[in-house]
Amino acid sequence: MCVLGLGLIGGSLLRAATAAGYRAFGYNRGTESVRAATAAGFDADDDLTAVLTRAAAEDALIVLAVPMPALPALLARIAETAPGCALTDVTSVKGAVLDAVTAAGLRDRFVGGHPMTGTAHSGWEAGDARLFAGAPWVVAVDEHVDAGVWMSVMRLALDCGSVVVPARSDEHDTAAAAISHLPHLLAEALADTAGEVPLAFALAAGSFRDGTRVAATAPDLVRAMCEANAGNLRDMLDRSIKLLTGARDALAEHGSVAELVEAGHAARVRYENFPRPDLLTVTVGEPDWRAALASAGRGGAVIRSALPGPDNPR
Repeated sequence: MCVLGLGLIGGSLLRAATAAGYRAFGYNRGTESVRAATAAGFDADDDLTAVLTRAAAEDALIVLAVPMPALPALLARIAETAPGCALTDVTSVKGAVLDAVTAAGLRDRFVGGHPMTGTAHSGWEAGDARLFAGAPWVVAVDEHVDAGVWMSVMRLALDCGSVVVPARSDEHDTAAAAISHLPHLLAEALADTAGEVPLAFALAAGSFRDGTRVAATAPDLVRAMCEANAGNLRDMLDRSIKLLTGARDALAEHGSVAELVEAGHAARVRYENFPRPDLLTVTVGEPDWRAALASAGRGGAVIRSALPGPDNPR
């Protein structure tokens, strides 16, 4: 496996895959991260041509772990040097990545991925081999995906300790706008609002800390993920603004925020009790397997052990 980009997610993935027994190696443009990775005993290099040439020779699964703005140039280099390699990513948007991969002529060997985990920190030093343990890892089931490549990405996620959630890229992006990208903007708004209130930071405790945790993320990373999912994020912002405006109006007219508080509490309870049954009944590669997996994932089912499919009969 070849990881391109050794920040928080890519660096954690190199650690986790190596611990799981993969012959894993990585690339990072910044030499400081490469030196730190090699000093820690990992196989890393800052020579992209050399890394991609090796990936092609070893038929490695290439994992894209760079921010969206860096993706087109990186894909162009892959198309030149390692076009036959299976390809996945760990980016927080799927539609924009799929478009970039398609434009580079690499779609046939690509299966999108998104481990739903992270911290507010970034860079190689922030990485942790245990970052993916127990976390949902989306593996895309778009109509083009190859069954063999899909199995490889599924196994990687499982070997890193995650549970796999199959989903279409467009449905992933709608959901990610609601549960990932919108929370970033709400956290920024909360932090900025409190920053204008004298005494606020002196009094701030758990609610403020938890509500603004992701506002500590590097701004360029937040911009990249939010702007790459702009259409879906606008819809979620409109929904949130409508709810908050309604709460403000109700507070002004009736002195109550009961409607929003009760609806939000009920939704949180539903989340806490959301079922995640094991997905066991689909064989990858059989007729309509992609649609069957997407439907199961939509309903909350997760994959905890490898499904039957190419090279994994049961």
